[in-house]
Amino acid sequence: MSSTELPETRTADTAPATPLPRAVRVADGEELRSVALPGLSLTVRSRPGARAGLPPALYVHGLGGSSQNWSALMPLLADLVDGEAVDLPGFGDSPPPDDGNYSVTGHARAVIRLLDASGRGPVHLFGNSLGGAVATRVAAVRPDLVRTLTLVAPALPELRAQRTAWPTALLAVPGVAGLFARLSRDWTAEQRVRGVLSLCYGDPGLVTDEGLRHAVEEMERRLELPYFWDAMARSSRGIVDAYTLGGQHGLWRQAERVLAPTLLIYGGRDRLVSYRMARRAAAAFRGSRLLSLPDAGHVAMMEYPETVAAAARELIADHDARHDGS
Repeated sequence: MSSTELPETRTADTAPATPLPRAVRVADGEELRSVALPGLSLTVRSRPGARAGLPPALYVHGLGGSSQNWSALMPLLADLVDGEAVDLPGFGDSPPPDDGNYSVTGHARAVIRLLDASGRGPVHLFGNSLGGAVATRVAAVRPDLVRTLTLVAPALPELRAQRTAWPTALLAVPGVAGLFARLSRDWTAEQRVRGVLSLCYGDPGLVTDEGLRHAVEEMERRLELPYFWDAMARSSRGIVDAYTLGGQHGLWRQAERVLAPTLLIYGGRDRLVSYRMARRAAAAFRGSRLLSLPDAGHVAMMEYPETVAAAARELIADHDARHDGS
C-alpha cells in the first residue's frame, strides 16, 4: 500500500467497550458499544453470530444514514457471519472526528483504524451509497482486511448525475446546508422522513407504520445534534471531491484494483445512483457478480433484505468453499 493513499492507518489500541446511553434504538439481538481511538470515537452496532467461530462482517452505511440501516439484513446473515455495523464519524451515535475530516478517504481511514484496532479483519465488507465508496477504497488499499465485498448502490463517480440527485450534491456547496436548515426549520421530523423515504425507496409504501415511527424518532434525535448539518455538508463535499479525484486515487481506478470477490446490487428505481452505472461497475470490479432489482430504490438492503441476503450468502459461501472455511 502506498503511504500517500491512506496515511495514519497504523493499529491503535481499542479502549474498553463501554455501554452507550440508549438514546438510539437497539433492536432485539443487537448490542451497541463505543470504541475510542486517538482523535476518533465510533459507535458499533453488533449482531453476534449464531455460533462461535463465524467469520466477521462489517456493514458501512450511506450519507445521512447510520448503522440502523443494516438492522433488517444483519439477522438474515447471523448464521453465516458475526456482524458489526459502524456509525461513521458524525453520523448515527458517533461524534464528529477531532480533525473534521469527512472525506471519503477520512471515512475509509476510520473504518481501517476500527478493523486494525479490533483485529477482526479480514471481514466480509458491506457498503451502501457513501459507504459503498468507502468500502471500495478500503478494499483497494487494504486487501488484507477484506474477504468479500458487497456494494449496494455504491456512490461511484457519475459524469451525468440524475436530476433527483442534484439537491444532495448541492449540500456540498458552502453555505447551502445552513441555508436549507433555516428554510426548513418549520418542517416536522415526519415531513423530513417522508421526504427521505420518497427519495431513497423505490416504493415508500414498503415502510411499515412502526418503521416510520422509529425513523421519525431517530430524525428528532439527530436534529438536536449541533453538528448534524455540518456532518451532512462536509460528507457531501467529500463525495463530490472524490468524484473529481483522478489518477490512482480515483474511485474507478481503485475499483479496478479490488481483489476481493464482489457483489454489486443496483435498483431500477434508484433516484440517487443511476441504474445505468451497474454495467460500468460490473466491468470495473473484476469477476464481480451483479444483482439487479428493478423495483428497488437506493437502499435495497432495507427494501428487499431477503433478496439481498440470498445473494450475499452465495458470495460468502463460494468464498468460504474456496478457502476451506478459513
